[in-house]
Amino acid sequence: MKIVRMNLLDNSSGSKLLAFFDIETDDGIVIKNLRLLTGVNGLFTTPPNEKGKDDKYYDTIIFPKNIKDAVEKAAIEEYNKLKQ
Repeated sequence: MKIVRMNLLDNSSGSKLLAFFDIETDDGIVIKNLRLLTGVNGLFTTPPNEKGKDDKYYDTIIFPKNIKDAVEKAAIEEYNKLKQ
């Protein structure tokens, strides 16, 4: 799995959203519009989501824990590399 695009955002306004990114799996599947955020416990990622009829947001992709961890690690490494 690899990061194929990462757009850093200007978070000078105090926004928790740091970047949008896309990943490509080893099988060539591209998943777009994941987000990298900062929180109380550090950086973390969230999958794409969409608004339901009840005005709540729901993830459109559910990752198993091991894949979520791998995505998060790759995104944080790429973010730190681009931020320098």
